[in-house]
Amino acid sequence: MLKIENLHVRVGGRPILRGVTLEIPRGETHVVFGPNGSGKTSLAMSIIGYPGYEVVSGRILFKGVDITGLPIDERVRMGIGVVFQNPPKIVGVRLRDLMFRISESKGEVLKLMEELNIDENLLDRYVNVGFSGGEVKRSEIAQVLAMKPDFILLDEPDSGVDIENLDLVGRKIGRVLRGRSGLIITHHGYILRYLKPVKAHVMLEGRIVYEGEPGHILNLIMREGYRWCEKSAVG
Repeated sequence: MLKIENLHVRVGGRPILRGVTLEIPRGETHVVFGPNGSGKTSLAMSIIGYPGYEVVSGRILFKGVDITGLPIDERVRMGIGVVFQNPPKIVGVRLRDLMFRISESKGEVLKLMEELNIDENLLDRYVNVGFSGGEVKRSEIAQVLAMKPDFILLDEPDSGVDIENLDLVGRKIGRVLRGRSGLIITHHGYILRYLKPVKAHVMLEGRIVYEGEPGHILNLIMREGYRWCEKSAVG
């Protein structure tokens, strides 16, 4: 479903990804761990084709197609959906109008709103304007699910969310990801209480330095931080 080959990326002339190689087969969900500043969000931005993330070398393939030079809208139309860590406020666009525009049916939108406990009055407000952290995250996830992407990229879905919202969001994402391809990017791994990724990758300084079983790697991180893998190398 997604294949990244020796990807080198820079922003403003500064190298941020230094030879990332990653492959996610169809129907599998993987997770990327890493401390702050390790390149996790930069990887997500590079996959979606966010402006300013310059691919110096390497390739990104989606469904066997080289998408390295494609703009965001074409990647989304091909079936990539992204839940951003810090989505923008969109003044002038009401959540209701956005949801009805990207979904196939109004009934489906209302069902998503109910499942994610999104209050009716939130639909009539501008997207993310005045939303709480939990409301932003639930709204963002509802938008992506309404698009029915083939591949879901979740950048820090457990960031800035309280326990109640994490439980709600985690259970919904867990149901949606069953049998679907996805990549979860997380710092502390709380979201893995609800998700069952097949494989974990650890990023340090713009590189993937370790890969393995998610539960084992998370336990090591919780016990020892990231020091244990600083001298490890994939392959």
